[in-house]
Amino acid sequence: MLMAVKRGVIVALGFLLQIAFSLAIYLFFIDKVLVIHVFFGILGILLTLDLVKNSKNYSYTLPLIIVLILFPLLGVLLIIILSKNLNRSKILKNINKSDKENKKYLVQDLRIKKEYENNSRLRYISEFAGYPVTKNNDVTYYKIGEEAFEVMLEELRKAEKYIFFEYFIVAHGKMWGEILKILEEKASKGVDVRVMYDDLGCLPTLKKSYPNELEKKGIKCVVFNKLSPLSGIIMNNRDHRKILVIDGKVAFSGGINISDEYINIGSKYGHWKDNGIRICGDAVWNYSVMFLTMWNAFRKEDDDFTKFKYDYQDKTTLNGYVAPYGETPLDEEITGEDIYLNIINQANKYVYIFTPYLIIDTDMINALNLAVKRGVDVRIVIPGIPDKKLVYTLTESYVEPLVKGGVKIYRYTPGFIHSKVFISDDNVATVGTINMDYRSLYLHFECGCYLENVDAIKDIKNDVLDTIAKSQEISKKEASAKFFKSIWQALLRLIAPLM
Repeated sequence: MLMAVKRGVIVALGFLLQIAFSLAIYLFFIDKVLVIHVFFGILGILLTLDLVKNSKNYSYTLPLIIVLILFPLLGVLLIIILSKNLNRSKILKNINKSDKENKKYLVQDLRIKKEYENNSRLRYISEFAGYPVTKNNDVTYYKIGEEAFEVMLEELRKAEKYIFFEYFIVAHGKMWGEILKILEEKASKGVDVRVMYDDLGCLPTLKKSYPNELEKKGIKCVVFNKLSPLSGIIMNNRDHRKILVIDGKVAFSGGINISDEYINIGSKYGHWKDNGIRICGDAVWNYSVMFLTMWNAFRKEDDDFTKFKYDYQDKTTLNGYVAPYGETPLDEEITGEDIYLNIINQANKYVYIFTPYLIIDTDMINALNLAVKRGVDVRIVIPGIPDKKLVYTLTESYVEPLVKGGVKIYRYTPGFIHSKVFISDDNVATVGTINMDYRSLYLHFECGCYLENVDAIKDIKNDVLDTIAKSQEISKKEASAKFFKSIWQALLRLIAPLM
């Protein structure tokens, strides 16, 4: 933990030094203060116009615009340091290159395409997000982390060829200890074991030298986006995905990280409500390509991904469609949010949602409230015990306009809900890693699994209804913030994109 604090302090100091260096240049030319103010003023106007013209979402660019107008120097520095700039980031360029090169492996089965040609939700995922819609899958939903973990261990013990493991958080404890024991055993028997984790996500939990320890055990390791004191936007783009693929036969995903609180051991926030999903079938390939694309951006070693594709000889057509999909900050599609909006906008009877962070834009607010006006039963479950109080205060600021609009919002009173689930009309659902906040939707690498007319949707609905029964609905009176708190929430909204 001490090492994590030291690394965090070093990175923070590096960030502050970038600002200090820019301010030092400003002070050095203090006698030219008028010229400098004019220069930054003009540059601020140009950047503001660029934001207005190219913004994908004004709810999130408005804070930067306000800073640019009121404090041009600070605003320009923030944009320079935090803006998305592929040319300044070797890592992002490599990921972007790998993504473009490996899209060729994500090919839509034309027979299935003919079946859903009038289904706009499936067409969007396949044709615009670029992830094949599949059939021939067996889908299992786990309503709690403990259940998913036991099955993950069972499947890991069956591994014969390879294990792909990509998680945002890995922490020492029972969960990682049991997984690591199996990974080490499998690696010793010649199984290709690859582990990838996010450096920021594991900052408090793993030593900087931990990859070397894994390599000595025969486990290949990639640390995503290592923190650096001189990091700019690159520090903001994290790998928030949760993917486990075994022999191409089975894949796991969902909200669960590899840390004991996710299986309710040592949770500080009451009962930790999370979920998992297991896929056996053709849809596993989508997860395999997502993992291999990211892996080869850091550690180029696979010229042909097809050697990892499992050929399901039994083509028994199971009911429904399954489409695992990825979210990346490097393309034009806002896949995660678009899939959420498509579900809301096309709902006829109900939309039920699990989310730990409800920090949404005006498009999402309007879509949810409009659905209510159409007669759709909209319910959202948020944590009863928050993990981050500041973020929860921000979440509460979005509760008020939704509750007033007729959306039913519930606090999960037993504890913290970390699940990210949408379900609608008994036939559509998505389960994954994508939170309803700016970081997940615009900055992080994420993944989800879209389901339509799949049997597991019944289990998802039962879980949602059972969770709502354990939760407390927020009244209009409770949703209305008092004067000073409302001012504080408004200020927090201004910096929401940075949180």
